[in-house]
Amino acid sequence: MRIGVIGAGAWGTTLANLLAEKGYDVGLWAFEKEVCADILEARENKVFLPGIHLCQHLTPSNDLNTVASAKDLLLLAVPSHVFRSVAVRWVHHPTERTLIVNATKGIENETHLTMSGILEQLLPPRLHGRIAVLSGPSFAKEVAKQIPTAVTIAARTVEVAQQVQTTFATSYFRVYTSYDVVGAELGGAVKNVMAIAAGISDGLGLGYNTRAALITRGVAEIQRLATRLGANPKTFMGLAGIGDLVLTCTGKLSRNWTVGHKLGQGMKLEAILSETRTVAEGVRTTKSVYNLSRKIGVEMPIAEQIYRILYEDLEPKEALHVLMSRDLRQEMDEE
Repeated sequence: MRIGVIGAGAWGTTLANLLAEKGYDVGLWAFEKEVCADILEARENKVFLPGIHLCQHLTPSNDLNTVASAKDLLLLAVPSHVFRSVAVRWVHHPTERTLIVNATKGIENETHLTMSGILEQLLPPRLHGRIAVLSGPSFAKEVAKQIPTAVTIAARTVEVAQQVQTTFATSYFRVYTSYDVVGAELGGAVKNVMAIAAGISDGLGLGYNTRAALITRGVAEIQRLATRLGANPKTFMGLAGIGDLVLTCTGKLSRNWTVGHKLGQGMKLEAILSETRTVAEGVRTTKSVYNLSRKIGVEMPIAEQIYRILYEDLEPKEALHVLMSRDLRQEMDEE
């Protein structure tokens, strides 16, 4: 199988290396010239995945067309805010045989589309059934170190889901299948908003009680939004739901938790984002989720307060007061 991986950040590089170590011929597109050079010369992505030796079967390139052409599987792992602009450059390459696997977690600000929604706008209808989504609790650094991990592949057909499952599965990377593409994508995207909330809570010095409440009510908000958009509510009790949410809300490897933690400690967002080259998807996703929830009339109080902290400079302690002083209600009094 010939595989092209588009995006050489930590996650794209990790998955490309996983596939290369299985013996597949893997091309990896890197936007940054120094990333490509480092992999060729030192077999290491020193910028985004330092300390991990990369397999010889992995071939980096700065030429997107070379990586995307004549491939049996294309894996997409670029930041969500550049997903569309990068996609328009390779969408003419897939054939009826190509599997298209999205590993980017986010929601486009302007359209409120998930990444597979963008793909369905750009690709011909005959290829829509070839799209799959990889989601679940999976820090790139831990997968790169071959620490046991379980994820979900969601696709609309059994054939595609099982093909991708078999391609990615290893002794340390266990892959389950799902047919809820909408749920898998929204769970993977909106959990980043909740991770910022959890980081803020920890940055304020609040306790485990608060974090547990945020995670639990975060599940409720994610499920409420996603089921309105056609997702299966059971998805959010699985890896792409509660699994991914718990990881990003409690693990200090989470970029979104880290952003929230620094906000809770009093840093301003602009200063936080200027410190790193990596992307915290939850910052942009918060704007998408806030606007989408208002558009379709879904109540998401935690997401709303995170939006006000990020984009209206609301003090985190004031946001906490707003959440804790809301009208009392039954826990399961949901849509």
